[in-house]
Amino acid sequence: MSLSGAWLVALSGGVFLVTWAGTWAALPWLRRRGVMDIPNSRSSHAQPTPTGGGIVPVLALCATWATALWIPDLALDPAAMAIILTAALALSLVSWVDDLRGLSPSARLLAHFLAVGLGVLALPGPVFQGLLPLWADATVAAFLWVWFVNLFNFMDGIDGIACAEVIAAGMGIALVAVLAQIGAAPVLLGMTLAGAAAGFMLWNWQPAKIFLGDVGAVPLGFLLGWVLLALAAAGQWAAAVILPLVFVADASLTLLRRLMKREPVWQAHRGHFYQRAAVRLGGHGHVVAAVSLVNTGLVLIAVLVAVRPATTVGGIVSAVVLVIALLWYFHRAARTHGTQA
Repeated sequence: MSLSGAWLVALSGGVFLVTWAGTWAALPWLRRRGVMDIPNSRSSHAQPTPTGGGIVPVLALCATWATALWIPDLALDPAAMAIILTAALALSLVSWVDDLRGLSPSARLLAHFLAVGLGVLALPGPVFQGLLPLWADATVAAFLWVWFVNLFNFMDGIDGIACAEVIAAGMGIALVAVLAQIGAAPVLLGMTLAGAAAGFMLWNWQPAKIFLGDVGAVPLGFLLGWVLLALAAAGQWAAAVILPLVFVADASLTLLRRLMKREPVWQAHRGHFYQRAAVRLGGHGHVVAAVSLVNTGLVLIAVLVAVRPATTVGGIVSAVVLVIALLWYFHRAARTHGTQA
């Protein structure tokens, strides 16, 4: 194993262990301070559960990525990493206040745009492969990134689903980076994202002992969004579209449906495909397993498109069909049970 390969394994394994142990330590601390998610009519859980545990994987990731700057073989850009880590930690702070006291939707959105505005400066190049002027490329990328941060937070609604998404996307990013030979940095970023999510998921699997909270979901969505945009900027735009497609499709279609019904989109609800299906399918585990199965298929399609660019159109079509089939399955399950959005 090369020096960089050994470091990749050590850092991804280390962030897994630190996240697992740190979450174990955070559980009693959150309970003692009453940082609890109390169930209500729109909740997908029945028991008061500690929340805010997502600060552990976020801090573990930031510390790991900062450590990786000292490894020359990984060729991380210090300026870019300084921007991304600062923005992610600032988002964690704002989201922690939101978890404890609540912030207005406009205040949250302003924080997201400020973080993403900084983050765009840390992208390795144009996201849209020269199809847009630089100013338009940065603007469109920023709006897509802000939407991704919010949709990731929206999709963190049942036990384990957000962690499962990060694990699949992180491993997919790493595989694409290896096979497309675009450098060790995206391999590290993908593997450590997956490692941190796996460490937290051991505590977040049904029945969850702890929740990410906005303090975890928002910066995790921010970090994953940055790596996906960087993957697109490196030429692997199709993989960047395919890997998060389950979350993007569910959240976007749900938002569109709520807008058409003139419902306030900023309010919490249980209208997502996966949420309604969880009621019918006997719990969160079945839904997360179905999402993970489809995500495995998306990873395989992304890898195929990366190594054989001639299959790009067919790969994207296949990915869309696969995700539509999953959402249709969830929709039918919800209708069979008689639930309503």
